[in-house]
Amino acid sequence: MTTLMSRNTAEESQSRTEAGTSAVPKRHEPSEPLRHLAPNWFAAVMGTGIVANAAATLPLQFPGLHDAATVVWGLASALLIVLAGVWVAHWKRYPDAARAHGANPVMMQFYGAPPMALLTVGAGTLILGKDVIGLSAALTIDWMLWSAGTVLGLLSAAVIPYRMITRHSFDADSAFGGWLMPVVPPMVSAATGALLIPYAAAGQVRMTMMFACLAMFGLSLIAAIVTITMIWSKLLHHGLPAAGMVATVWIVLGPLGQSVTAAGQLANAAPSALPAQDAAGLKVFALVFGVPTWGFAMLWLALAIAVTYHARKSMKFNMTWWGFTFPVGTCVTGSTVLYAHTGAVLFAVVAVAMFALLVTAWAVVAGRTIRGVLHGELLPR
Repeated sequence: MTTLMSRNTAEESQSRTEAGTSAVPKRHEPSEPLRHLAPNWFAAVMGTGIVANAAATLPLQFPGLHDAATVVWGLASALLIVLAGVWVAHWKRYPDAARAHGANPVMMQFYGAPPMALLTVGAGTLILGKDVIGLSAALTIDWMLWSAGTVLGLLSAAVIPYRMITRHSFDADSAFGGWLMPVVPPMVSAATGALLIPYAAAGQVRMTMMFACLAMFGLSLIAAIVTITMIWSKLLHHGLPAAGMVATVWIVLGPLGQSVTAAGQLANAAPSALPAQDAAGLKVFALVFGVPTWGFAMLWLALAIAVTYHARKSMKFNMTWWGFTFPVGTCVTGSTVLYAHTGAVLFAVVAVAMFALLVTAWAVVAGRTIRGVLHGELLPR
């Protein structure tokens, strides 16, 4: 078990790992970009994929939006393939650096990003890709990506907290948004799995799929509530995290928006998998749970905007800025689902407004990431 980290040491570790660099001390790092690749890079796939998925289901559709969403889905898919290949090469060539990520108390949290990247691209393949490659191929790819993402996500939800408990000790002010990353993937599995339920074999297979998604919904929701409580307490008692980690405050929006999305999507799929009475109950639950949770998400959004504005002058770009994308995207999809269930224009207006925020954030972060890679700031040569 590691010794208790001091606050300064934790902040230095956070700043270094979140910038996309390895946790291995610099004196051991040759000037090779591949050595610095870390699991948090898959957040770029998540942030890109959610732009496509949110656009495809947005209440306000206009000419060219679907085509643009399809292009973005293709970009996310290509990025996933490239990153997956490069990450395998990273493990083969620099196993010491790769293992260091799993031992680092900050970077280890971002092992939740790869499964969520798989799940996001998989859902986009079914939503958008079917128009390009056909429904049969899209279903095959989505089942494969959903299955792989779900297995990896369940592992991250169990293994990372276990390692935190048995191998590290944390100060009272250590909690940060990244602690949500390992436990959110099962919620993404629940939301994206709901899209596959109608395509599962009728009967016990479809019912099992429904209950598995509901179980993952609960697993992730309860773990997220516990973690969000710790993050709220940390912010109130100890103030903002280090400047390089302020963007992680936005990650809290992820499980909030994704849980609203999952509840609504599962309610949509329930009539094909459950008895009518149970399906009707899930539809009620989607609103009774979804609207209050959406309300808290809007409160957290206001807080996140305020603290980001407060710390804006000290925030140097790093890979944590991708936290401005996927979590906001889940609030777009959550608002869209609530609009579909209620017909309330309020949710449609918020969905469109937040989609505009999402696209703006994605354009800024993607541009800064490309520049950082080309200039060697994120992957030092």
